[in-house]
Amino acid sequence: MERGKEEVKAPTLLRNARDGWGTRNAVPFDLEYIPGARNAVSVCLRVQPEEKVCVITDEVTLEIAASIVDELERLGAPYNVWVLEDLAQRPLTDLPREVLEDLETSQVSIFAVQAQRNELRSRMQMTDVVNRRKIRHAHMVNINRQIMLEGMRADFQKVDRLSAKVVAMVRQAKRVRAKTAAGTDLTAELNHNYRWLKTSGIITPEKWGNLPGGEIFTTPGEVNGTFVIDGVVGDYLCAKFGNLRENPLTIHMKKNRLTEAHSDNRELQDDFWKYTHTDENSDRVGEFAIGTNIDLKDVIGQILQDEKYPGVHIAFGNPYGAHTGAEWDSSTHIDVVGRKFNIWVDDQQIMQDGKFLIEA
Repeated sequence: MERGKEEVKAPTLLRNARDGWGTRNAVPFDLEYIPGARNAVSVCLRVQPEEKVCVITDEVTLEIAASIVDELERLGAPYNVWVLEDLAQRPLTDLPREVLEDLETSQVSIFAVQAQRNELRSRMQMTDVVNRRKIRHAHMVNINRQIMLEGMRADFQKVDRLSAKVVAMVRQAKRVRAKTAAGTDLTAELNHNYRWLKTSGIITPEKWGNLPGGEIFTTPGEVNGTFVIDGVVGDYLCAKFGNLRENPLTIHMKKNRLTEAHSDNRELQDDFWKYTHTDENSDRVGEFAIGTNIDLKDVIGQILQDEKYPGVHIAFGNPYGAHTGAEWDSSTHIDVVGRKFNIWVDDQQIMQDGKFLIEA
């Protein structure tokens, strides 16, 4: 029977759960979440009925997690759901033991949680298991209603086709240049010892991916130039400062290191500078990426979705060396996003004013 607004029954999240789940009997969710949840489970993760799924969520994200679990129940796939606040005090110093043990016996995992300050360590503990066991993992940090109704409804097969074309070009290139009318002008010299990754939303055992997906990335050889961040900055600064269109942060890089950061918003400037000087590599460009989710129309002030917005974004800190091959590390990772790029791969222009010149 086709589901109507009256017929949809809230999923019973206690099914197959362990003692750590708590006392909840059911969590109702907005029916508008169904297309995005189905995209996540059936298109991006391609969950099979016999595969065990580990779902990790928190109090704030329960409704979205409920819509995802409803899709797992529709498939008949076994799952465990973990609400972090039931297991440990936030912010987490370490990922709870129960969750780590569950990951060890799961083929698929979903992390739908709102980030809190100083929790990157616990997320890295999770992805260490994901990488080692080659779990198909959907990373949905700071997922919210707007993202479920926008980015998670993308045509990820189309995004994947475009991403494959762009990544094939950059893998052969020596450099990528990016400019914007706002003043960004930077060049990334590429290191062919470092791998390019495609995280288009179609998640494979070889590389876990953020959802919504839509980017290609590598660790650059060296980035030099200016980046006017009129989109958004990542980690906990995203929630604090949101959309930077009206008050951008301008940064300068030399030999792959952050050398200056300026903004009329001095709190943003100071917080960003402090974050990027946490350890010896926190100011080092660890990621150079091109967003490829062509169903996104603008930056919304949420890094999970905004880093997939068509254009260039970079991140300082952790280079995801397990995937790119970078031999250095950092305890931090913060993305920065701009708007309406012109991009050249070697001498070929592939984007003009934020629009790809390549067909998907």
